[in-house]
This record gives sequence, structure tokens and C-alpha cells, in this order.
Amino acid sequence: MPPDRSGSGAERLRSPLAYEERFWSRSLLVAGVDEAGRGPLAGPVVAAAVVLSPHTCVEGADDSKRLSPEVREALYPRIVECAEAVGVGAASAKEIDRVNILGATTLAMRRALAALPLRPGHVVVDGLPVKGLRWPHEAVVDGDARIHTVACASIVAKVVRDRLMRRLAPRYPGYGWETNVGYGTPEHRRAIQALGLTPHHRLTFAGLQYHLDL
Repeated sequence: MPPDRSGSGAERLRSPLAYEERFWSRSLLVAGVDEAGRGPLAGPVVAAAVVLSPHTCVEGADDSKRLSPEVREALYPRIVECAEAVGVGAASAKEIDRVNILGATTLAMRRALAALPLRPGHVVVDGLPVKGLRWPHEAVVDGDARIHTVACASIVAKVVRDRLMRRLAPRYPGYGWETNVGYGTPEHRRAIQALGLTPHHRLTFAGLQYHLDL
């Protein structure tokens, strides 16, 4: 299905559940799917699939990139509590190196959908159509900013991934993962130069393979 580029942010704000209501009115549950962690130098890519109960709106939920970490953390338990179902999937740094970030993102999304305890009647994914997802789906550009269930999925994926990187930080001190969560900040890049690579670094990202020879 081609990506949907219709609508506007203003329309979404006036009717945050407009997209979902089209399917709920036909007794179809909607799974919104999004990912977090495509760009970091270390850690997995994580995807979430969120199925909200019909007519449920989580106040404050938006594209996770627009929200502070504190707001995301506050919204996370509310989303989980309100949801009919939540599935989370991940692909490791080694998988990213093996199949590239696009393939790994697809793998994480597929795992998130497979983790749902129910089968949704409709799946909507942020961005472009996902080749190899193995689920019929609609792709909506900027879906995390325009579709409520996708916004909720973006928050779940981001919170799960950030928590994971913060838990790893004490095991690999010096890289600053407790704050940069694996992204390529100057602090993180200096640590790679000084300390080398960990098993959680993506060797195919930003020339990190070079550091194996240092």
C-alpha cells in the first residue's frame, strides 16, 4: 500500500483519533507500529506495536521526538495501562551489522507484532511501506505525529530502548550511555577512541570497523 501523505498536524490535533475511528467503527482493532534507535552507534533498534482499546486517547501522547525523557517516562505506564495489547521487539547490534539497519528495523517490527497477544484487524506503520514485514499494513509518513496509536508506539519503543541503554551503562563505563543512550555524541566518540569497542557497538556504523585494528 503506498504511503499516505494526506492530512495535517492541525487536523490531527482537532481529532486525535480520526484515523483509528475509521477502523473501530468496523470493529477492527488498530495496531500502531514505530521504532526507536536507527541512528545510534551502539545498542539495538527497538520497535513497538500498540493496540489501544476503542475510543481510548492517552492525553499528551505525541511523536516521542517531541517529548522530553521525563514526559515519555510518565506517559509510558499510562499507555501500557490503557492499551488492549503492547508488543515489543528488538534487533541487536550484531543483527544490524549482518542485515543492515533497514533489515534490522523490519525484523524488530516483525517481532513486535508477533509479540502481541492478539491479531489486530489493521496495522499502520510510521514512514514508508516496510518490505518484508509479513503483515498487511498501511504506511503513513509522519505517522508518529499524526496517528495516535503510532505516537503511543513511538513512546513505548523509545522508553524501552533508553532504559536498556541506561541499564547497560554501568557495565560499560565511560561511554556515557546513561545520557547519550548510544548516540554518537562527542563524548561517546572520544570514549571509543580511548576505550575501544564493546559487543554492543554497530561495527558498520560511522566507520567503527576501523577501530578493530587500533
